[in-house]
Amino acid sequence: MTAVPTDCPTHQFLFLQGPHGPFFHRLAQMLRKAGAEVWRVGFNAGDRAFWFGSYGYIPYRGTPEDWPSTIAALLAEKQITDIVLYGDTRTIHAQAVDAARAQGITVHVFEEGYMRPWWVTYERGGTNGNSRLMDMTVADMTRALEMSDLDVPEPPARWGDMRQHVFYGALYHWFVLFRNGDYRHFRRHRDLPLVTETWLYTKRLILMPYFALQRRMATARIKYGGFPYHLVLLQLEHDSSFRKHSPFTSMAEFLDIVIDGFAKGAPRHHHLVFKAHPLENGRSPLWRTIREMAEAKGVRDRVHYVGGGKLARLLDHARTAVTVNSTAAQQVLWRGIPLKVFGRAVYAKPEFVATGALPDFFAQPGRPDTRAYKDYRRYLLETSQVPGGFYSARSRRQLLRQVVDMMLSDEDPYDALKSGKAAPRQPLRIVK
Repeated sequence: MTAVPTDCPTHQFLFLQGPHGPFFHRLAQMLRKAGAEVWRVGFNAGDRAFWFGSYGYIPYRGTPEDWPSTIAALLAEKQITDIVLYGDTRTIHAQAVDAARAQGITVHVFEEGYMRPWWVTYERGGTNGNSRLMDMTVADMTRALEMSDLDVPEPPARWGDMRQHVFYGALYHWFVLFRNGDYRHFRRHRDLPLVTETWLYTKRLILMPYFALQRRMATARIKYGGFPYHLVLLQLEHDSSFRKHSPFTSMAEFLDIVIDGFAKGAPRHHHLVFKAHPLENGRSPLWRTIREMAEAKGVRDRVHYVGGGKLARLLDHARTAVTVNSTAAQQVLWRGIPLKVFGRAVYAKPEFVATGALPDFFAQPGRPDTRAYKDYRRYLLETSQVPGGFYSARSRRQLLRQVVDMMLSDEDPYDALKSGKAAPRQPLRIVK
């Protein structure tokens, strides 16, 4: 038998699309230093712009229809052992995951943190509604924690990377809009025209101070209004969790159900507060839609809208919270606030979320089992939630210190904890 050279890489990574910005490039550099080989498929000029240098870059200029056969052939040709992607539901990623599974290849999936904003999610196989967490019970998690005595860090009550997130999003779309001549067949996974989305990102970046003033004024009216209120956590309509793991085809459907349930069930002195996603850029007239629906239900003077901003300020006095399946609901449960969920979510365990009709929930909500939630939260922070972020340099440094070893491990984060082989977690450090 021929001996395998000691310098032969045991991992052949293929990266697909990542978060906007340089995170995937920095991650690839670290994996190469660890001895792995890394390739990257780019689908547009934005992908190319953030993969600095040509080494390992593979442009895909084919049609979407040709992608399934192309990725299957590429995995075999490069003898890929691992694929890495950001989100697993966009069509090109879902098809790549299917091809990888058919060839026995490990799938590494990054997402925004279930415990965001100061953690990111790293799982194998899938995230959100495709996560292994969907089939785990809280009792399973509690048993696995017998191997751990982690002192659970407190979540910071502020966003760390929002300006960088918006900046990289605007820059990415600029490259796709003005430098995409080599990728004529590229088809976006979002329905909004690219020109419109680029303009919306740019406008949001320029008008950040104005939007911040609007949020402060709206929040102040709620804070000093002296009324009990229920909080609705809105999501981006194009978000994969909303589109793939919920019963709704549009945000308007969700808004109508919530306002109707509030009008039928909430006490007459209670109010309803809609909080937009921090990255909502005005692609749809949410406030106008909410206002018209509230007017039709006779509750117009009891309904409010806050355009993004920090969730903690609104949660401090909220009576309940409602969402489709936003990860922001983790902050709701952490505070012991009653929660109603409509979609598939990793935290939608019977110990935590309400199961009855929405009018009944508004009328007389039941509190979540906070002891069970503490075990659940601790389990996530020991496994799939990694301190750091994708967008600012300091957040990337913190993330890379831990996640590279997790990717090179033979076990995924959940199995590593169960077997007692999980690496010690670094404490959460907030750099101001």
